[in-house]
Amino acid sequence: MQVRFLGGAGTISGVKVLVEREGRRLLIDCGLFQGLKQLRLRNRSALPIPTASIDAVVLTHAHLGHSGFLPCLVELGFKGPVYATQGTADLCQLLLPEAGRMHEADAALANQQGYSKHAPALPLYTEESAHRALAQLEVRDFDQSFEATTGMFCRLHPAGHVLGAASVHLQCGDTSLLCSGDLGSGDDLVMRAPALPPAADLVMLESTYGQREHRMNETLSRLAKLITRTAQRGGVVVVLAHAAGQTQLLLRALEQLKHAQRIPQLPIHLNSPISAAASALYAQHVGAHRLSARDCEAMLADVQVAHTDEEAQALNQLDAPGIVVAAEGEAHGTRIAQHLKAYAGDARNAFVFAGQQGAGSRGAAMLAGAQQVKVQGDWLRLRAEVCALNGLAGHADRQGLIDWVLALPEAPKHLYLMHGEPEAADSLRQAIGERCDWPCSAAEAMELVNV
Repeated sequence: MQVRFLGGAGTISGVKVLVEREGRRLLIDCGLFQGLKQLRLRNRSALPIPTASIDAVVLTHAHLGHSGFLPCLVELGFKGPVYATQGTADLCQLLLPEAGRMHEADAALANQQGYSKHAPALPLYTEESAHRALAQLEVRDFDQSFEATTGMFCRLHPAGHVLGAASVHLQCGDTSLLCSGDLGSGDDLVMRAPALPPAADLVMLESTYGQREHRMNETLSRLAKLITRTAQRGGVVVVLAHAAGQTQLLLRALEQLKHAQRIPQLPIHLNSPISAAASALYAQHVGAHRLSARDCEAMLADVQVAHTDEEAQALNQLDAPGIVVAAEGEAHGTRIAQHLKAYAGDARNAFVFAGQQGAGSRGAAMLAGAQQVKVQGDWLRLRAEVCALNGLAGHADRQGLIDWVLALPEAPKHLYLMHGEPEAADSLRQAIGERCDWPCSAAEAMELVNV
């Protein structure tokens, strides 16, 4: 068996792991690169193998860094099945067409305002191509073995993190592989803790928060203090979170803080119908997470959803303190651009990031203390307060990742760290090395491994 890291090595996006055995090819995840321009340019390039030669794809979960390249893969000639859990398939039905619409809208605006270096600017893919890719989805249950392609048997294990998220255990003859996918946190307010990992010869572990620790109690306290002080100075809190997973965790946190009277009773605006639809999906999957049907209903009970562009525009003219939840984790997208133009220049306001910001993203620049950010071709002065609340990311922290590794019933032949910035992956490598005498290294882009 051969394994090649086509993406997600040295970065948190673009996750693609190619597994080959006896002429058969399986792709674990099919993610979109985000952040640095040299990474994003890879989205416009063909894979280093004939796309039609890939027999099947297995998704760990629906986030675009893991599923967002699927429409491109199909356009390039992939015709095989895409296996996923029901929760992942349901979220992909929302997220991929929405991504296509955003690509189309961004290209149209760039052409209209003339700030693109390309003439004309073209969308990476369209809503129509996303729907074509979704036709190839095939649902598989957790903990049930299935043959993804000849001689490759898969089993999906609950990973927490987001609805439907799975770790992938692959058995090829006498050789086995385990890909953690994105692991959730044991103290998550919405998702249950990840299942204990099975033994495998080769283990691939995410390292997003390999150098950071976060606890939910501390996160809730920091969130409450930030909302309170922003309201006291008459400002608006804009929280940037992924539509699936982070938004639901945030809404649950806000509900609990309001109920406990730890924050002012401010209006909450959700600037994403996709986020609202994703939240509604949780009610259809009661039993797959910690929330009851009543909890799912309460999560959206006091939230005002901006369904139309006009309603979204109105959120840029709030004249009183409030909370705006914007469904884009790295501060990109047309609606996010409008929020930045409206609120970034006023020191009374605050921007909060619910998850890790990839190198080169606008969110990473803001968190690094940038004095200005470029939005739709214009530079904006940044005066608003900016902070990260990593406990709202839905990811296991450093200790959670170590605990998952230590729960392996047998030592693997090699442990590869992926889905992390270089500093995070190397920090986690050192921490694991202090506890386990196992071969462990950070995966490198295009690295080829023989198992």
